[in-house]
Amino acid sequence: MPSVIVDCAMYRDGRRSPAPEDLSNALDEARASGDAFLWVGMYEPTEEEFEHVSREFGLHKLAVEDALTAHQRPKLEVYDDSLFVVLKPVMYDDDTDTVTTGELMLFIGDSFVVTVRHGEGAPLSAVRHRLEHEPEVLRHGPTAVLYAVSDAVVDHYIEVAAELQADLEEVEADVFAPQATDTKNTAARIYGFKRQVLEFRRATSPLLQPMDRLAFGNVPFVHEHAQPFFRDVADHLTKASEYIEGLDRLLSDALAAHLAQMGVRQNDDMRKISAWAAMAAVPTMVAGIYGMNFDHMWELRQPWGYPVVILVMVGACLGLHRLFKTRGWL
Repeated sequence: MPSVIVDCAMYRDGRRSPAPEDLSNALDEARASGDAFLWVGMYEPTEEEFEHVSREFGLHKLAVEDALTAHQRPKLEVYDDSLFVVLKPVMYDDDTDTVTTGELMLFIGDSFVVTVRHGEGAPLSAVRHRLEHEPEVLRHGPTAVLYAVSDAVVDHYIEVAAELQADLEEVEADVFAPQATDTKNTAARIYGFKRQVLEFRRATSPLLQPMDRLAFGNVPFVHEHAQPFFRDVADHLTKASEYIEGLDRLLSDALAAHLAQMGVRQNDDMRKISAWAAMAAVPTMVAGIYGMNFDHMWELRQPWGYPVVILVMVGACLGLHRLFKTRGWL
């Protein structure tokens, strides 16, 4: 088998069997037994590497093209011989405040599951390990794998949303801090968070409809008794989606509050500048008048003339200062 296959096993009655040497014969054997299925896991295969698997399992060429190209929206597509599901696992780096998404494609058919993973963050190894310790779940065949993988991806959405919420609270604290100084950095961080939330929404929102189909519709290759389990996944997905919508609204409100605070601070600064300019205008005006040369200036022959003028300027400035202080301009 191609080296791109990272894990391959046959599960018989919920128990793992050694990896088969020939996929075609193993698939025929699994279908004949009625209680077995194949699970093949692949990581970023090329077209040549995936050709062998797609030929053996009879996968539809359009689904194969999507699995190889990646960069797909979460979706559910039904073909004659298989079911094609696209999920987008999400990871969050708390150090860089960055949301990254991977891609996970599942081909579900008669007695087989083929998973194709692109990027990081897909919980396949953990899910496979957990399922192998729950044979009563694995006995339900490929449907159990689809449910377990979907449940793990969606549950991680809620965990990532909680981490984003914690960091958003820090941003809100910065916005409403009494002495916020680095306003430019705060605005950039809020906008950066909105970009991450948008990336998160691209992974969750398109998945709502496929999960509803699995939960309430009659989907081929999915056992009807599994619908209650997919309804649980759909409920968790709705919760995660609402959580993300709330984060987006909070970020919009935080950005609006930040911009409003910047406007208030600018108005305060302008009032302070205007107040000091008004106080400086009084002595400037008087000095401008007395800077002119006149023959008839009554205080020239009065020894108390200049002290009186200086006292008038000081009094005017003090009066303006008190007025502006009372009105909160200073």
